[in-house]
Amino acid sequence: MNTKYSNLFEPFTFRNGISIRNRVVMAPMTTWSANDDLTISDAEDKYYRRRVNGVGLVITGCTHVTPNGIGFTNQFAAYDDKFIPSLRKLADAAKSGGAPAVLQIFHAGNKALPDLIPNADVVSASAVETEATAFTPGNVKPRALSHEEILDIIHAFGEATRRAIEAGFDGVEIHGAHGFLIQNFLSPFFNRREDQWGGSLENRLRFPLAVVQEVKKVIEKHATKPFILGYRLSPDEPQEGGLRMKDTYELIERLIELDVDYIHASLPNALASKPVDSQEDKTYLELILEHVNGRVPVLAAGSMRTPDDVAKALELGLPLAAIGQALIMNPEWVEMVANGRESEIDTELKVSKLNQLDIPEKLWNVIEATPGWFKIKE
Repeated sequence: MNTKYSNLFEPFTFRNGISIRNRVVMAPMTTWSANDDLTISDAEDKYYRRRVNGVGLVITGCTHVTPNGIGFTNQFAAYDDKFIPSLRKLADAAKSGGAPAVLQIFHAGNKALPDLIPNADVVSASAVETEATAFTPGNVKPRALSHEEILDIIHAFGEATRRAIEAGFDGVEIHGAHGFLIQNFLSPFFNRREDQWGGSLENRLRFPLAVVQEVKKVIEKHATKPFILGYRLSPDEPQEGGLRMKDTYELIERLIELDVDYIHASLPNALASKPVDSQEDKTYLELILEHVNGRVPVLAAGSMRTPDDVAKALELGLPLAAIGQALIMNPEWVEMVANGRESEIDTELKVSKLNQLDIPEKLWNVIEATPGWFKIKE
């Protein structure tokens, strides 16, 4: 191994005592590859088993905690006990390489898919449309959740956590990023409520923090061994009047107070991206690390494809680096770095190698249909 990458291979121990063998995390990535009954498919099982042998920690793609929270076609579900065998199949695959596995739980909020939810009833903090993205239709006006429905969804996050424990996962990550339901509540643009769940920052924080508290309560009740609780966030939003870093800093403060095991910053580019209204040269990553100041482990994801990228992020003080596309293109990415074969790592998806990569057919179809998501080479 090239010594300049030695920091990738330092072990890490969470405050709850769970240790991992290195600083490289498999980023949570949707595969669009569940069976039609929303259970884990054999293709997904194979996809994970192929990619988990070198990383220190595995975070699965997201799973919805209520039927109306589905955000992607063929997304595996966690909203009912009938899905526990499916979740167990995923946990077994994710843990097959010897690393702990974390289940990412979410509700899509105003990005839910109308065609796939009961009565096409898209819900959010407020009745504010979201814009279309490469993966979501947009231009759907959601219905504002009632107080009772909000409480039900908070409970559902807890129930999904219980199922994760029963299925054999080593933790859960609450997905509070990417403009899904939890961020809908935090955002001053998407949350226009005038009750206890909206308005002031204190009120906009109420739902995200209630979810964390509910999940913590379930972990304390049901987990019989240390169990990781992570929280994923997007630092800001592009809309005028949207989420900004000052609110995200306050969210981070509250998450530290609640003693989460890590905060996961989802960034466009971990090494280069800067805040929407940035007036300085510091990146999101530098600002978050500076603000956290070692009080909670930070994990970051965002366009890190080479070992040089990851090594540089770790040198900035990042404890854990998540790679996603890099593992899709190079299932043995970590082993290649460990064995001094970093020059063989692909940074574009080679169609000629498809039959060697165990990419589920449905995932490949989405990659092909999403211009600019991957650099594809014939």
